[in-house]
Amino acid sequence: QLQLVESGGGLVQPGGSLRLSCETSGFPLEYYTIGWFRQAPGNEREGISCIINRGGSTNYADSVKGRFTISRDGAKNTVYLQMNSLKFEDTAVYYCAARFSINTTCPTIRSRYNYWGQGTQVTVSS
Repeated sequence: QLQLVESGGGLVQPGGSLRLSCETSGFPLEYYTIGWFRQAPGNEREGISCIINRGGSTNYADSVKGRFTISRDGAKNTVYLQMNSLKFEDTAVYYCAARFSINTTCPTIRSRYNYWGQGTQVTVSS
């Protein structure tokens, strides 16, 4: 059974850092693109980053470019989202998602992803 489990969320002050993890199981990660999304109260779910099946090619939303870094560890079946210089507006529930793909680029479009984790809360507050 394909599963994605996020962890690493929490409360952090503005300017601080967090690293989110997306642990996957039940499917060969090397054939799947992984995306990170977030949803703040009252907002639609926003795609913020993705990484292709074997790594190497990534994509970022303008809102996080230069502050967030996505990476993957195939040996651990885990994808990470390192978040630095956090801002109040980064507060949201963060989700990872998977789609079967061997393309050399990845989308940050919600409808392109088939499998989702349960989410982890990130709160940026002073």
